[in-house]
Amino acid sequence: MPSSSSIDAAILRALALDASSKISTHGGSGFASTFRITTQSAPIFIKTSSSSDAAVMFEGEHASLNAIHDAVPSLCPESLAWGKLDKGGYFLATEFLDLSGGGRRGGGVRSSKSLAQKLAKLHSTPAPKPDGYDTPQFGFPVQTCCGDTPQSNAFTSSWAEFFAQERLLAILKRGEKNNGSDSELRRVVQKTVDEVVPKLLADGHLGGKDGIKPVVVHGDLWSGNKGRGSFVGRTRDKTNADEDAEAGVEDVVFDPSACFAHSEYDLGIMNMFGGFSSSFFKEYHAILPKTEPESEYQDRIALYESYHHLNHWAIFGGGYKSGALGILKGLLEKYGDK
Repeated sequence: MPSSSSIDAAILRALALDASSKISTHGGSGFASTFRITTQSAPIFIKTSSSSDAAVMFEGEHASLNAIHDAVPSLCPESLAWGKLDKGGYFLATEFLDLSGGGRRGGGVRSSKSLAQKLAKLHSTPAPKPDGYDTPQFGFPVQTCCGDTPQSNAFTSSWAEFFAQERLLAILKRGEKNNGSDSELRRVVQKTVDEVVPKLLADGHLGGKDGIKPVVVHGDLWSGNKGRGSFVGRTRDKTNADEDAEAGVEDVVFDPSACFAHSEYDLGIMNMFGGFSSSFFKEYHAILPKTEPESEYQDRIALYESYHHLNHWAIFGGGYKSGALGILKGLLEKYGDK
């Protein structure tokens, strides 16, 4: 890992920096060590980790940040590089996002777009076509990590199939690996996949006759992964590439676990932990209306939220299992085969 006075040569090469650049500890992270590199132009933010999942974690975050940044540049930092450190472990290098003054009244010039507006724009921008495919797909080009859970993102043209296989069943398997088998939970999750997912998310049902198109989602958008800050060293033109009128303090997000998904997928974890007001959702849905059938909106959000209860059970164990069971049993009571 880098010390406060030396920068690993792999980072210097990746960022084309000279040895006079300085590195110091900065901030904190639950899964990584964090640093600030001071250069003659703009500072750079660095994460490092020697965990067994570090390569997946940083490659996924690198791709996630840039997928979001490509759609809405003022929403998150751009990732500059990731790779293996010469001295062991891995690193991620991004634009420096200064969050220190984001919450202070008068702490900077407010962007013309709110978080609700930016997120609605992200969720209404069609995902790119993956290499080798003729049409956009649900999934993502690389694995990502939600918390410390590696997520497979195999491409598929069906959102129902992706959510069932790559999210619900995959996280059940991960949770059983970490916490032991649970016959009741396995039965409920499998019944949800067999009976609820086809009713709520089926092709030809979700989104009406036109269906839904994949968009980039954050993937882990709880209140701790949003804030207000400024991109230090970013030019006005780059900040305003998505037509923001002013530079300065922005509503921003970070630590994404992105994929190409249904636009409402992010709303599941946003609902789980709170931190997003009714006025936020009113502003958001004024730009991006609820998907048809609108009458099933709350049930879809609950279904998406269940994944994050299962993921927290996989990571932490304990009471998160009961949260998942409560949601899924309620959905089975309403949509399950009688």
